Amino acid sequence: MRILGIDYGEARVGLAITDALNITVQGLETIKRNNSDKIILKKIDEILSKYEIDTIVVGMPYTLKGTKSERTEKTEQFVHKLKCKYNKLKIATMDERLTTVEAHKTMNLLNVDKKKKKDIVDTISAVYILESYVNLNKNNQK
Repeated sequence: MRILGIDYGEARVGLAITDALNITVQGLETIKRNNSDKIILKKIDEILSKYEIDTIVVGMPYTLKGTKSERTEKTEQFVHKLKCKYNKLKIATMDERLTTVEAHKTMNLLNVDKKKKKDIVDTISAVYILESYVNLNKNNQK
């Protein structure tokens, strides 16, 4: 079973997925929200029909001090929608602080064109969120 990772943003949402053994993580895509979660939920439906997924992990955007913000509350509302719609799946959250910074560092190291950065930063952030979740679970199983 695979795990789906989500970097839920106001304008765009990044998606990443593990391989069937939950060893590696690959970025899937970035979706423009257009102020609607329906677009995201439809895409998740498509992904669920294509892959066997048992867990969805959503990055939780806490402030650097670890407190909640308006963005955190919006993400919690999205997580609630996921729990209602996909109640047979495990829905988890993962602290996503600094994942966007790490994504930008990665893109800079790879000399990604400035115009392309906006289109892939959320997908790379979703990869970091999901990798963190997978690594945390590996460490907890030891």
